[in-house]
Amino acid sequence: MAAVDELDTRILRLLLEQPRTSVRECARILGVARGTLQARLDRLERDGVITGTGPALSPVALGHPVLAFVHIEVTQGHLDDVGDALAAVPEIVEAFSITGGGDLLTRVVARDNAHLEDVIQKLISLPGVVRTRTEVALRERVPYRLLPLVESIGRGPRK
Repeated sequence: MAAVDELDTRILRLLLEQPRTSVRECARILGVARGTLQARLDRLERDGVITGTGPALSPVALGHPVLAFVHIEVTQGHLDDVGDALAAVPEIVEAFSITGGGDLLTRVVARDNAHLEDVIQKLISLPGVVRTRTEVALRERVPYRLLPLVESIGRGPRK
C-alpha cells in the first residue's frame, strides 16, 4: 500500500467535506487533471483507504435515538457462531471482537429504552451468550471522523 501524500489528503478532505461533488468538479477545485484525480481515487480504493461511497445515515432520523454499547461474554469456542447471529439483529450497527471485559462489543440503536431492553433480551437468548453488560450513551462528544487522522498522515511523520 502506497503512503497517503499531500494530494491524496486534499482529495480525501474534499470527498469528506463535499461528498456529492462530481469527479470533474473535484478535479477543477483541486486544480488537477481529471485523469490524475481518477487514477488517485482508483488507487485509494484499491489500497482500501476509500471503503465506500454510500450515504451516511442517521439512526436518530430513522427513529432510533437511543445508542448503547453492549459488551457480550461468549462461551469459549462459540465466538464465530455468536458473531454470525449478531448479524441477524438489525439494531446492531457494529460488532467487534475485543480484549478485556467481554468477548464482543456491539453498538446498538433503539427506539427507546424499552426497545433497547428487548434487543438486549434477544442478545441474551442467543446460543453461546453467557452475559451482557450495557452502557447507554448520553451525548456524542466527538462524532465519527477521519479527516484529522488523514491530515496528520498527509503531513508525514513528525520529528
